[in-house]
Amino acid sequence: TVDLKYDDVSYATVHQSAFLRCGMMPVQPIKELWWFKIGASEERVYYYDPTSVDAALMKRAKRSSRDNTSLEIHPTHLSDEGEYKCRIVVWDNTGNSTEPSVPISKEARMMLKVNVPPEKVEITHLTSGRNLSLRCKSEGAKPPADILWTKTSPDGVETEIPDLSKTREIEPAGELYDTAEQIFYQLEENEMIAKISCVVRHHNTNTTIYKNITFVSPAIQNALKVTMQRFAEPVLYSSIEKQDGQDNKAGLVKISADPGFKVPYNTSVTLKASAPGVYPEPRYLWWVGDQTGIAGRELHIDNLEEDKSYYVLAENPLGRVVLEVPVHITTSDYSQWNDSSRDGDAMVNDTTEGLDTGAIIGIVIGALIAVFFIGFAVWYWTIRDGTHVFSPKKEKPHTIDEETVPFRSTDKPLLRTISTQTLEGRRSRREPSI
Repeated sequence: TVDLKYDDVSYATVHQSAFLRCGMMPVQPIKELWWFKIGASEERVYYYDPTSVDAALMKRAKRSSRDNTSLEIHPTHLSDEGEYKCRIVVWDNTGNSTEPSVPISKEARMMLKVNVPPEKVEITHLTSGRNLSLRCKSEGAKPPADILWTKTSPDGVETEIPDLSKTREIEPAGELYDTAEQIFYQLEENEMIAKISCVVRHHNTNTTIYKNITFVSPAIQNALKVTMQRFAEPVLYSSIEKQDGQDNKAGLVKISADPGFKVPYNTSVTLKASAPGVYPEPRYLWWVGDQTGIAGRELHIDNLEEDKSYYVLAENPLGRVVLEVPVHITTSDYSQWNDSSRDGDAMVNDTTEGLDTGAIIGIVIGALIAVFFIGFAVWYWTIRDGTHVFSPKKEKPHTIDEETVPFRSTDKPLLRTISTQTLEGRRSRREPSI
């Protein structure tokens, strides 16, 4: 009598080895060994004849080295799942060597279950202040995976989050299954959490997958703790001018400006804040001076007219920081504007209604040339006519008494028409006027 030792159900993990047990008790010489996969018909998987044939009709199948009759499949495919039949034919002569041996055939049927670990795990989240909505999804597992949630403190202690308000969904995806679970969690006041983890466990394949959400507070470089009237407690403060941009630490608040932090006069500017790696997602609040704050990631400034410093608060349940954002007017562009309105709004000069600098210089040069030619013409006509346009300063008349003027033999005698004569201009006494 030959008995077969086998398992009704065997389990294997996809891409690994499957073992289908089919052993003999006691061990007898093998005449034939057959393995079939049972479906619509019996599909031969393996055949063994110790005298001549050792044929694997499935290339991935072979006899197991454990007992020489069991079957191994490697690597296992999901399509290998199903019912199998083992048939063993042995010789039995009941210990009498004078009588011919009698072939004895034994069969056993068994099931092969192929398990598939989760192929992909995704976690999504929404935040509203301290309220967290977390959803974890495991895709492509067989059978469906289990999901649980844990939280880890900053000192590394991990604890399971108790069953809160949560929903679980299991959806078939062909021969596989997707599992999704959503929970709602509220952070307690001053509760410090380093991370929350979605733990996907697949017991059939001994697979555990962690998908973490790391909690990060907003951060800035070169921060000082200051007191601001706007806040009841001190906050960490710095300026973008003290942010070197070289630190790749997660959580640093970054500010961008379109078209830039230095702009021409009367230009509109959009400031945008971001904090890569910060979780929960921070809220942002912008303000300038003592004005009411404007919530949102972006701040739009219309027609900037002077240098101003804007402030932005980045805050999540773990912390808050304030950045000063100076925006400057470029001097070269400012000189092209004319502040002529009563309300302080700058207005640009309309060059279409007046003369530009080149035209003014041309007019001045033309006027100088005209004056030169006029002066030259006057001078020319004066010389030609023998007249002086500009008479020299007249000397004071001198009165000459003939009796007191000594007479020289070389001088011509003076005519006695009058007792005195007046000399004018620069005429010589030798040529007196009558």
